[in-house]
Amino acid sequence: MSSEDELIRLAQSGDTDAFCLLAEAYERRIYSLAFHYCRERQDAEDLSQEVWLRAYAALPGFRSESTFYTWLRKITINCFLNYRRARSSRQSETLDSDAIESHTTLHHGGARVGFESALQNRLVVEKVMLALADLSPQQRLIFLLKHQEGMTYAEISKELGCSLGTVKKSISRTVAKLREKLQVVEEPENYISSPATGILR
Repeated sequence: MSSEDELIRLAQSGDTDAFCLLAEAYERRIYSLAFHYCRERQDAEDLSQEVWLRAYAALPGFRSESTFYTWLRKITINCFLNYRRARSSRQSETLDSDAIESHTTLHHGGARVGFESALQNRLVVEKVMLALADLSPQQRLIFLLKHQEGMTYAEISKELGCSLGTVKKSISRTVAKLREKLQVVEEPENYISSPATGILR
């Protein structure tokens, strides 16, 4: 198996098979982020496809100044922002819980958790995603970038072109809403500790 750097070099020279191998490494992660953002399976598929089309077109300009995934995530965020602008007048639709189930991780530390724990964690994921459905698209995106992607406040601020204060305020308000909806006792970090999810960390 070629290294990622080698695959990038080959893809930049026009090797579509190399690009497909790069896409395979990250397609689930990109789709998961897209699904949790727009909350519709078909929209998530379309959005993911748009990300890969843009990445393929922009790949010749990739200069390894960041990791490939960081570069790819920037393209993803731009696609999300374009999606939000295009759908700004459209009302949110219902959550597809079956799709959430298919993207919920049922492993922790490499070991399979028991059925009861897995079920409980799955229910937590669904409740969290239902709660996120009530947020504005920007609040949802900021929350996902912070707790699914692990980005810092400063990184999010830079990528979204908003102030650091706006990002912190958004996270604070989102956490407050989640605590209220999920009836979480005031324990600062517990709301992001579910081992079942790639959504919250």
